[in-house]
Amino acid sequence: QVQLVESGGGLVQAVGSLRLSCATSVLTFSNYAMGWFRQAPGKDRDFVAAINWSGGKTYYAGSVKGRFTIPRDNAKNTVYLQMNSLNTEDTAVYYCEARASRSSFATSRVDYNYWGQGTQVTVSS
Repeated sequence: QVQLVESGGGLVQAVGSLRLSCATSVLTFSNYAMGWFRQAPGKDRDFVAAINWSGGKTYYAGSVKGRFTIPRDNAKNTVYLQMNSLNTEDTAVYYCEARASRSSFATSRVDYNYWGQGTQVTVSS
C-alpha cells in the first residue's frame, strides 16, 4: 500500500519561509507525478503545485507562482514544497498527492491516486 507522509508544517510569521516534505513508500518514485494541494478552514482543497516524474516540468497556481517551488528528489522518494514570502492567506492544511503517470502531471485531485494526511501551515500577521 502506498503511503505519503507530509512534514515541515508549523507556525510562521508573514513574509517568512517554510519547506514542506513528503516522503513516499512507492517502489518506483520516478513512475509518479506529484502534487501539493491545500485546504483552508471551510473551503475546498485547492491545487497549489505539481511536478512531473523527472522534475523537468512544474506548474503552479497563480496565487503561489513566484513564491513557491516544488522540487523532488527521486533518490530519496521525496517531494518538497518550498514556500517563501508567506502571507496569512497561505494558512491551510497542505496535502501531498501522487499520480501514477509518467506522461503528465495534473492540477485536479481526481487525477491523483494517493494522498497523505496533511500538515498544518499557519501564517501569522
